[in-house]
Amino acid sequence: MRRNETIRAAVAETDFTLAQLVKPLFIQNQTKLKTEIKAMPGQYRFALKETLHEIEFSMKNNVKSFALFPVIPPAKKNAIGTHALEKNNLAAVAISKIKKEFPDCVLYADIALDPYTSHGHDGVLQNGKILNDESVGLLVQQALLMAEAGADFVAPSDMMDGRVGAIRSALDQNNFTETGILSYTAKYASNFYGPFRDALSSAPKTGNKKTYQMDYRNKNEALIEARLDYEEGADILMVKPALAYLDIIQLLKQNFSLPIAAFQVSGEYAMIKFAAKAGVINESQTILESVCAIKRAGADIIFTYFTNELIKLKV
Repeated sequence: MRRNETIRAAVAETDFTLAQLVKPLFIQNQTKLKTEIKAMPGQYRFALKETLHEIEFSMKNNVKSFALFPVIPPAKKNAIGTHALEKNNLAAVAISKIKKEFPDCVLYADIALDPYTSHGHDGVLQNGKILNDESVGLLVQQALLMAEAGADFVAPSDMMDGRVGAIRSALDQNNFTETGILSYTAKYASNFYGPFRDALSSAPKTGNKKTYQMDYRNKNEALIEARLDYEEGADILMVKPALAYLDIIQLLKQNFSLPIAAFQVSGEYAMIKFAAKAGVINESQTILESVCAIKRAGADIIFTYFTNELIKLKV
């Protein structure tokens, strides 16, 4: 049953399609079309014009879902991230233009304050402590702005308590009943986020995120978080990171009927890229194996920086 590829493919239990992938895109408001991210070889910060070209290429190859992450200049950051609430901010303008150009694409708008705060935390910071309820109020406003711009899903990645219910209520009250919520439900305080934070210059200036993101030693806590998000109105539940948390993906898949998303994060991407560069692994085969493992664990939707490579490999 394993003796050749035709037989192996015929009896394979797991596969994924390009339509199940979400392509993360770093966007910047600069005249330079794109700048490479050193910590993530092959990934770039795109100006809006180049972002549209990147989306056009992906759409033609059946990757039609995108997650946008804005690079905010230091001059626009402050202690409470108020630029996140300005109607003409980079994320809002980009969503509006992308949806006008490509109305059939699906856009996930990140809802968090860390790209916009001078201290790099996801919420309001006071005397070294994150203020949960005050942060939720700002996140609700940010979600409404992204929905108004045309986002198909708002994706709260902050891990504040109660934010899913507050966002769902606000969306419904403001006639955004069709705007979905992808909740970063089991987002762990992980060491695999380094290259992403480098790309956005959003690393915490003081302390860490362990008081609001999950402890990687915990498993059952993910069920508590998922139950809360489910009851508050989430449409999709996210596990982040992916490869070190395959058991969490499987746990949520077995216990909830909602679609499960997983984010193959920047550190996972960088490890494969640098190991391949060192000649110790086969890059293309490792990419396929890693994404298939995430799918096998139970992910319905996979956020991955390998979409361009997977387009070539799956054709």
